[in-house]
Amino acid sequence: MDRKLALEIVRITEAGAIASSAWIGRGDKHGADEAATSAMRKMLDSVPIKGTVVIGEGEMDEAPMLYIGEQVGSGFGPAVDVAVDPLEGTESVANGSNHGMSVIAIAERGSLLHAPDMYMKKLAVGAALAGKLSLDDPIDLTLNKAARILNKPLAELTVMILNRSRHQDIIEVLRNHGVRIRLLEHGDVSGAMVTAIPEQGVDMYIGSGGAPEGVLAAAGLRCLGGELQGRLWVTSDEERRRCEWMGISNPDQLLCMEDMVGTGDVIFAATGITDSDLLRGVRVLPGERIESHSVMMRAKTGTIRYLQSVHMMPKHLKQALG
Repeated sequence: MDRKLALEIVRITEAGAIASSAWIGRGDKHGADEAATSAMRKMLDSVPIKGTVVIGEGEMDEAPMLYIGEQVGSGFGPAVDVAVDPLEGTESVANGSNHGMSVIAIAERGSLLHAPDMYMKKLAVGAALAGKLSLDDPIDLTLNKAARILNKPLAELTVMILNRSRHQDIIEVLRNHGVRIRLLEHGDVSGAMVTAIPEQGVDMYIGSGGAPEGVLAAAGLRCLGGELQGRLWVTSDEERRRCEWMGISNPDQLLCMEDMVGTGDVIFAATGITDSDLLRGVRVLPGERIESHSVMMRAKTGTIRYLQSVHMMPKHLKQALG
């Protein structure tokens, strides 16, 4: 893929983040998501790709745009898979809290897992632990392995996990081992990715979250040199049939990076809507301007670029802000 695509796709996440920023704190997560989705879909038409949405807003009968299987892009350029989450952290934006962002990843056609909208059990780590731990191991064994590899006591190990009732047993094990826990209210993608950013001080991300978000996080971690292992959490015959319909013949298998994002090039971009560990949120500036903060990454080169941009405020945002 052409390296110029990295700058093209960050324009898509900027559009989504800016559009949904008008809904921050307004208590309407559907309105915020719809605004981001519409803006990103419109911007995608200008990007020189022949894209197929493999992770999006749902199936054709569930979503009017960015649905799974939808063809996007200008129709010229490389054939790619597109994984998109116009608003990762809908509750965060609706409530005016942290960890809302717009996210997209593209990879060579046939590379990205068609992940059904269900839970996935996950283990995410940075470069120092990549390839050295297993999701199949008991948590206490994983903690001890990680501490030994990183040459630090368990008390200095930091684990991030979503603050959910389904994780109480895991949290109890973590506390019993004396590790530091960072509870995350929202933001499954950024929560997994920060394990590969040493400045964030997070050694592991564990627990269950959305499967589509797992693939997006794996795309980001591929660019950062980290790793995500996952296993779909199938709870019904309907979910199992859905997996098979999406081409996953063995929903119980351990999913490695190759299964989720392939072995070719991956380009990832995200723009903050509200502040997170990964990105700053959208800010309104004097003079009818608006500032966005984005990250764009490419697996082939390992390049990570943070982009701070100032835009003239779109008309719809002026109206929304009064």
